[in-house]
This record gives sequence, C-alpha cells and structure tokens, in this order.
Amino acid sequence: MILINNHHYRLTIFTEILLVIIAIVLALSCGRIYYSPTIIIQTLFHPQNNPAAANIIFNLRLPRIISALLIGAGLAMAGCSFQSVFHNPLVSPDILGVSYGSAAGAASAILLGYGIGLTQLFAFVCGIIAVSLTLLIAHTLHQRGTLILVLAGIVISGFMQALVGLLKYIADPDSQLQSIVYWQLGSLAKVDFSSIIAVLPFLIIGTLILFVLRWHMTILSLGDQQARLEGINVGMEQLLIITASTFLTAATVCLSGNIGWIGLVIPHVARLLVGDNTKETLPLAAVIGALFLLIVDTMARSLSAGEIPLSILTGFIGAPLFVYILIKKKVQLN
Repeated sequence: MILINNHHYRLTIFTEILLVIIAIVLALSCGRIYYSPTIIIQTLFHPQNNPAAANIIFNLRLPRIISALLIGAGLAMAGCSFQSVFHNPLVSPDILGVSYGSAAGAASAILLGYGIGLTQLFAFVCGIIAVSLTLLIAHTLHQRGTLILVLAGIVISGFMQALVGLLKYIADPDSQLQSIVYWQLGSLAKVDFSSIIAVLPFLIIGTLILFVLRWHMTILSLGDQQARLEGINVGMEQLLIITASTFLTAATVCLSGNIGWIGLVIPHVARLLVGDNTKETLPLAAVIGALFLLIVDTMARSLSAGEIPLSILTGFIGAPLFVYILIKKKVQLN
C-alpha cells in the first residue's frame, strides 16, 4: 500500500512539473506579439540573431514567468502551512495582517511619490511590521494558542485596512489613487530581475524552514496536545512556521500586490490529489500554485489589449474551484 501511495505521489509530482514546463513555453510564446516555440528556443540560445524578440523575452516575459512561479509557489506553501498550524482549512496567508500591512506600505510609498523599488521595500517592511504587531498583541495579553493570534490578526488587518482607506481618500484621484487600487488588485507588469533578486533570500529562507518542518505540520494539524505527546516543541515550531510563512507572503505581496485565493484554494487541491500528509502536500501545493499563477498571468496579459489585474482572474477561477472542492469533499465524507 505504501509503495502504491509513493508511486502515485511521484507520478502526480512529475505530471505537475511537466505541466509547468509546458506552461512556461506557452507563456514565453503568448502575448500581444506571438512567437512560435521554434523562435523561442532559437532566441534563448542565440539572442543576437533576433534582438527584438530577445528584448521582449528576456526583459519582459522571462521576469514575469519567474516571478509568477515564485509567487504562486510561495503563497501556496504559506497557505498550506497556516492551515496546518491554525488547524483551520479556511485560513489564508493574510490571516495575521501581512497583506493589509503591505498594502498600507505600498500606498504610503505611492503617496510619497517613490518609484517601484521603494514601493516594494515599503510593502515588505510594513507587512513584517503588521505581523510583528499581531504577535506583540498576543504576547502582551499573555495568551498562548492560535485563537488569540487569529483575533489579533483581525484587529491589525482592520486597522491597516482603515489606514489604506485613509491613504486612498487623500490620494490624487488622477494618478496616485489609480496606482494604489491597481497595486491592491495585483499585477506583475513592473517586476524585473532586480526586484526578484531582492526578495529571493527571504523566499529561500522561508521555503527551507517549511520544507524542514513539513514532517511535523501534519502532527501540528491534529492539535497542540497530540503534538506535545509526540515530543514536538509546539510553541517554538509554530513560531518558526509562522515566521517562515510570513517571509514568503510578505516577499510575494511586495512583488505583485495582493493576489487572492491561491493560498486558500491550492492547498486543498493538493490534498485532494495526495491526501492530508503535509510532507507530500506542501511540495505539491508549491508546484500547483506556481502552475496556477503562471497560467493566470499569461491570461491576464493575453486576453485583452489592456492588462487584467491578477486578483480579478484568480477570483473568477478560484471561487468556483473552491466550491467544487467543498462539494467533492462532502461527497467523499458521505
């Protein structure tokens, strides 16, 4: 039985990785200017033969593809980890206020007239500050457990949301307000290699911590008492997982803005395919999340003359998909 499960898991992972490779080729080809796979391969290996295609592929499409893969994987892993730690399948990566904190930071930078680099820096720092305030409230109240963290996260999210509303109210409606709203809806249009490199260390650190601790996440999802009986330091490991997931979420949000549904839906898709063992679910969720956001971003820049914000497409796709997952799980329970 174990051999059969391992074979199914490896086959599922291999299939998803193959789909990612196909999606990368399609993403390099599709856009306002279409390039055949033959031209793509020739340009990748001999860019000097086609400077126009090389400029579009290397400076526009390739950074978007890499960032879509990293952001999709990061949000999916963060969602999977938070759902395990908080024992709640409806938890998403912004549960502790990181998304609204990042939105407040980005809106502040836009109001101050800063460029995209400082806007991303403000978003990352304010996202970390929001989560730190959430943890500080829980510590100040001398309460332990995930419930107080959720409540503190709701408080900080509400405060940050009000702050974003204030910044939007005083923003210039002809320029700054549009930038703030567009950033909140999510886009990879302004991502370049320098911004990817800037957040890469946080993505790597967060991913490594989650991969090392993924064996324990399944036990943590059973409850704190069961985890302690298994010899796990619940408080320390929960803090490490929350910190790593926050790094992933803040790093991804500062690159793209707020992108909904990925951290909520993709972990459930992975569990439907391979079960509830986080040792297997976490890597698969990362691959599926990367594939999902890459497809959505390719659609966003190909379906119309103007670019469609990512959160609009993830909402249209993610909401029906989540309903299907709920129906599927209900059928299985019966």
